[in-house]
Amino acid sequence: MYNGLERIDLDKRLLYVRNIFIFSLSFLVMGLVYFQLVRADEYVELASGNRLRMIRLLPPRGNIYDASGVPLAVNVRTFDIKSYPMDLRSDESFGSVASLFARHGIPMTPDSLKESVEKQYVAPYRAVSVATNLTLAQVSDLVMDPGFSQALFPSPVWRRIYPVGSLMAHVIGYVGEITREDLETQRDPYYQAGDIVGKSGIEAMYEEQLRGAVGDQVVEVDSRGRRLRDVNYNDPLKGSDIRLTIDTATQREAARIMEGKRGALVAMDVSDGAVKAFFSSPAYDPNPLTWGISSKEWSALLGDKNLPMMNRVMSGSYPPGSPFKVVTAAAALMENTADTRTSFFCPGSFQLGNQTFRCWRRSGHGRESLIGALRDSCDVYFYQIGVKVGIDKLTKWARELGVGERTGIDLPGESRGTIAGREWKRSRRKEAWYQGDTVNYSIGQGFLLMTPLQLARMYAAFANDGSLVTPRLNAEKLPEMTPVKITKAHMDSIKTGLREVVRVGTGRVAGRYGVDVAGKTGTAQNPHGEDHAWFVGYAPANDPKYVAAVLVEGGGSGSSVAGPLVGQMLAYLVEHEK
Repeated sequence: MYNGLERIDLDKRLLYVRNIFIFSLSFLVMGLVYFQLVRADEYVELASGNRLRMIRLLPPRGNIYDASGVPLAVNVRTFDIKSYPMDLRSDESFGSVASLFARHGIPMTPDSLKESVEKQYVAPYRAVSVATNLTLAQVSDLVMDPGFSQALFPSPVWRRIYPVGSLMAHVIGYVGEITREDLETQRDPYYQAGDIVGKSGIEAMYEEQLRGAVGDQVVEVDSRGRRLRDVNYNDPLKGSDIRLTIDTATQREAARIMEGKRGALVAMDVSDGAVKAFFSSPAYDPNPLTWGISSKEWSALLGDKNLPMMNRVMSGSYPPGSPFKVVTAAAALMENTADTRTSFFCPGSFQLGNQTFRCWRRSGHGRESLIGALRDSCDVYFYQIGVKVGIDKLTKWARELGVGERTGIDLPGESRGTIAGREWKRSRRKEAWYQGDTVNYSIGQGFLLMTPLQLARMYAAFANDGSLVTPRLNAEKLPEMTPVKITKAHMDSIKTGLREVVRVGTGRVAGRYGVDVAGKTGTAQNPHGEDHAWFVGYAPANDPKYVAAVLVEGGGSGSSVAGPLVGQMLAYLVEHEK
């Protein structure tokens, strides 16, 4: 029996327990109301998210064709074998998968497979590739193998191939997987890790046009992330195709002409800038870069002493040598420093203070005027008018003819070259400009550097009577032309000299291929070895259609080495047009 005090204490305890029970029940009811009613939509969405997976579908890139419709960059369908990392957690799993692939001629070890999966790992339910670039036949054999695990599944992918290989490598470029640095710098929401992007050439220049639009597929998965059924599907949109101005047959002729040489050949239409040939030698095959090469192979390619990945046509800067003499001539005529009758005597050298500057012909040319000096490439004549014009006016007219600026060709990575001059030397070398520098400048030597493409563009301006054309590779790109402020009369005088170069002067060999050529030879000093050989010219001389420039690194004589190459290229283009 409880006494009065004990009874009161017991009632208080029961009341306390009852209050706790009522409070807990009320809290549970309120929580139920909150989660079932207030946040119902949100949790339904989360539940669906655990059940549904959205697969991003990358589109095939647009194709690239030459001027005749020959495919230069196309897509092929291959397959990757994928799996989820959570299904490959044990060494036994890696071993069985590696054994499966080995039975079907796909070399793989458990360690290499594990390393590959760890490299790709982002989340347990994000699929990774355990084998790539398989054909349909290989996939069929794998799937029919009794050892093909339910944890594996084939996934179709698009891969880029370049049917003409190295022939168009520096024009087309190649594609590769986007890097983490690219993702951070571009900040384009289109891209995600693992996407394929243009790395160089047309592939990089027209990336937005070629890439297409991403599609998506929504699938239902089980508790382990395995696909059960398709829920929704939106087709990816293929990228736009691009047609180039280059003809494969012409490019093949350029490659034949440059075979075994280290240098560049570029040819284009003088009226609209349409590029007809663009070959940097030696070249490289972009296909392995697209499909994946080892770090050792990549290092070997970059370390090749012949620099096959260097685009010598537009990224290589060289002393232009004698082809630059047309700038010195134009400056003298436009500044009224000289006319076509102004003459100087060439004894084989030119004395400036205590410095002696020699002509390439040690015995001298005798008395020369402008047209004869161009014809014979008389250095002494141009030394003297260069000093009279002065460096400021030389650089003024050099800039007018596109020296020191990019041509605007629709390819990434173009070099500006070096126009030099007083300010350039003061800022770069911390030195004053001397008249001896002007002497060298007047014949295209010294600090002056140009690309083969810049020289071709410059000579196109003489060929078309006064317009700098913008070189273009995309046939749909509209022509762009910038008039130069050189009178037609002075242009004609210089063109007469260029015709004489090939008719009876230093470039006679360039005219032996059945077409009338005008142009200029050049032998430029090379601080790293044998002189570079140049020739820049256009044809037909009386009604120019095409211009071509050739540089042979360490080639020596421009007249005997580079001249024939330009002659062959221009003859081919004129005949090909017929």
